[in-house]
Amino acid sequence: MTVIVTGAAGFIGAAVCDRLLARGERVVGVDTFNAYYDPALKRARVARLDGQPGFRMVEADVADAAAMAALVGDPEVTGVVHLAAQAGVRYSIDHPFAYEHANLAGHLSVLEACRHVPSVRHLVYASSSSVYGDRAGSGAFTEDDPVDRPVSLYAATKRSCELMSQSYAALYGFPMSGLRFFTVYGPWGRPDMAYFSFTRKILAGEPIEVFGQGRMARDFTYVDDIVDGILGVLDRPGAQGSHRLFNIGDNRPVGLMRMIEILETALGRTAEKVFLPMQAGDVTETYADISRLHALTGYAPKVSLEEGIPRFVDWYRRFYAG
Repeated sequence: MTVIVTGAAGFIGAAVCDRLLARGERVVGVDTFNAYYDPALKRARVARLDGQPGFRMVEADVADAAAMAALVGDPEVTGVVHLAAQAGVRYSIDHPFAYEHANLAGHLSVLEACRHVPSVRHLVYASSSSVYGDRAGSGAFTEDDPVDRPVSLYAATKRSCELMSQSYAALYGFPMSGLRFFTVYGPWGRPDMAYFSFTRKILAGEPIEVFGQGRMARDFTYVDDIVDGILGVLDRPGAQGSHRLFNIGDNRPVGLMRMIEILETALGRTAEKVFLPMQAGDVTETYADISRLHALTGYAPKVSLEEGIPRFVDWYRRFYAG
């Protein structure tokens, strides 16, 4: 089959493309290579895909409805993995209209494209654990928990995408699955993520800023485990007219200070830490209940933070050696 992957130059998108190609699928990647973070890293990810049999890269904006309609309208396209979005909770404070464009208009553009194409058997799209708001100390987040108190515009746009998908599933009948991603890390990751920026600063001898006085915790999930979950869902579409939501995380929240300890060990250096209050839009803890995803796909994360962070550090040293 042919699968369209939006955000194909992104961290998760490139990993999904690579895995789909490895199992013999044809893949059309879509991305704008925008400058939210270094476009050279995005192009380096895609360079690893170029030349693989069955891969084609298209530089296009998912908010361009005509462009998306033309791509999805290919009768050989049977699935869409929509990962393109404007990421970043903190960035949304100062750049709100970037989220209107990429997340809201972009998601609507993909929905409109898919609803006109009978060959598309399944649309899988990225949501976020941010939709749960700040719920520290209340146990694992389940898909049935209330999600009506977002604490960032980013979270609000992701919840809006879920609601748009629900309405399109009811109106037009094609199956959709939304994945609420928890903190994803690993080689080829995003430079705006804490573990990535901490690595750069520690190696440069610069202090790291530890927000929330270091009392935050995250459900860190290794990228290979995330791809297992994405493809497991993609391969199992729901009934016509269904819209399903799944948490996709590790089910083991780790404290921020513990993550820093693991990173320091992997780097062989101790970080100079500057402790600061919580930032606007941030949350204290994320913690994924993954029982729904496990029941459907057998999803079971395998890579611990103690194993995954050293893998990231090894990649970082090689990639930035020059």
